[in-house]
Amino acid sequence: MTDTPWQGDACSLVEAFRAGERSPVEELAATYAAIDASALNAFCYTPRDQALETARLADVSLPFGGVPIGVKELDDVEGWPATDACVVFEDRVATQTSFNAQRLRDRGGAVLAGLTTASEFGGVNVTRTVLHGVTRNPWDTAKTPGGSSGGTASAVSGGLITLGTGGDGGGSIRIPAGFTGLFGLKATYGRIPRGPRSVIGNFTVTVGCLSRSVRDTARWFDVANGYDPRDQFSLPRTDGWERDLGTHIESLRGLRVAVVPDWGGAVVAPRMWELLDAAADRLIASTAMVRVDGVDTSLPSMGAAWSISGGIGSYGQLAAFWPDCKDVLTPEIRGSVRVTKERYDLDARVKIEQRRMELNERMAAIFAEVDLVITASNPDVAFAAEGPLPAEFGGIAAGAGNNGRLTFPANMHGNPAVSVPAGTLDGLPIGMQIVGRHYAEQQLLDASLVIERNEPWPLVAPVGATNK
Repeated sequence: MTDTPWQGDACSLVEAFRAGERSPVEELAATYAAIDASALNAFCYTPRDQALETARLADVSLPFGGVPIGVKELDDVEGWPATDACVVFEDRVATQTSFNAQRLRDRGGAVLAGLTTASEFGGVNVTRTVLHGVTRNPWDTAKTPGGSSGGTASAVSGGLITLGTGGDGGGSIRIPAGFTGLFGLKATYGRIPRGPRSVIGNFTVTVGCLSRSVRDTARWFDVANGYDPRDQFSLPRTDGWERDLGTHIESLRGLRVAVVPDWGGAVVAPRMWELLDAAADRLIASTAMVRVDGVDTSLPSMGAAWSISGGIGSYGQLAAFWPDCKDVLTPEIRGSVRVTKERYDLDARVKIEQRRMELNERMAAIFAEVDLVITASNPDVAFAAEGPLPAEFGGIAAGAGNNGRLTFPANMHGNPAVSVPAGTLDGLPIGMQIVGRHYAEQQLLDASLVIERNEPWPLVAPVGATNK
């Protein structure tokens, strides 16, 4: 009998299933035992009988056959809670399953083990809600795993599951990946369709996963990417993400790279940037890329445009309950709704569209001079799990702050970006963010693969899943 969940990556777990070394039922039992013993508060719902039946019938010949995965609380699974991490909707039940989760289950053969915690409406960089309490970072349980995909990050890094869904509308895959030592890809806008029945919103949100390895993420996108007519902005299917992994490393030679400590006007902790700058130089040297200094990488301020346009989505759900519901919301979402109501009008809409256009022009100009931008995933290591948000981190209500400045550009422009583990500082992970042109995911994956091979990162946090 398996005592603990698999501590390798998901691809190696599938190999163990196929070799008869472990079984999906045993793995699921170990997963639930670890969840029950954990103080991370990474899961908020576990449909155990349903998952057990799926595990019993698992087809391990499928890409993720029998692998227990976590589903981010903001992703729907039919018949499961659909709360958006908000007390107002604590009794709501999903009537559909998101494309991301459905494809992993039906095409990939994964076992949906439960919902992982998220920040309320996905609107802030810390996973702490009125509904579910505080989710903790397995590297140091006094710290946050980030948000909004914080529960998935905590569970994967904490050794509970090998893989889980994530979404990134302003950094919500890359920020928690950076804080917890995981690999996180925000793909080109539309790679995996959103929905069904998703509102368009402010054109920033992409979905994907948080993983322990580059190949796990490549396999995930093999399974989940591709057009669906219910999301008219979704992209045609592309194959070979895992098959072609590593075959383009030679093509990285000669790529022009800007290494930017103040991307988006952010201020990165000097001691962390020293480590990231050195890591960037090692990557550039090992791939024969070319570091290009002196490039104008300045960007227009986007925080208010992102936060107000994103706040419309939260208000759209809460309008019927506002203002009576305000005392049961997190401070950040309460502030977001208030600010959005006060500031959003026709003039604000014009400014938002103007700012997006200005950003698109600047991003195009930057990527005409360089092929990749390397920066930080976060301004510093993880902060306190309970909050409050440090002033430099900000959030929706605070106009995004420092953290968002590093991640928002790729969301607003729609191009791909990854967070790759790049060592530790004071015992906590730091993440290197690599940003590429639209549709250049393979370059980002292969650059990340070079880092993974040359400087392997811990797949699971040293303190494990039972730190109390």
